[in-house]
Amino acid sequence: MASDARPFKIPESVLVVIHTPTLDVLLIRRADAEPAFWQSVTGSKDEADEPLALTAAREVAEETGIQCGDGTPLAAQLVDWGLTNIYDIYPRWRARYAPGVTHNTEHLFGLCVPDRLTPTLDPREHTDWRWLPYREAADACFSPSNAEAILLLPEFAR
Repeated sequence: MASDARPFKIPESVLVVIHTPTLDVLLIRRADAEPAFWQSVTGSKDEADEPLALTAAREVAEETGIQCGDGTPLAAQLVDWGLTNIYDIYPRWRARYAPGVTHNTEHLFGLCVPDRLTPTLDPREHTDWRWLPYREAADACFSPSNAEAILLLPEFAR
């Protein structure tokens, strides 16, 4: 009989700051958190050897419907910023990881889209979206590391 247990999450993830050339930033609201939990696209690797750019493109597609993987018009706009954050996993989500895992390594990416696109959300994961100027977006983020990444946007935007 097959097991219904979900595999543990890999404690290595991406954070993708989706933005316009004028530095407006897309934020999405998590469905499994309090109403003020606004964030950029985030997600863990599916396999330990999954390339980070593939993880980033997959998560952007899953969470917003925006296609930026290889062969798409936005592929060249997905940029690895070469920065990582290591942070404590919130206790409420630690059960998703193997016993004893308390930290996650997050890799930062940016995705420049031509204009304020309308995302397609999976209501099981996210309940709302909004575009904000980057400083306002940073202020609206629940996660300090997400806010810090957004404030770096002028350095990394093309």
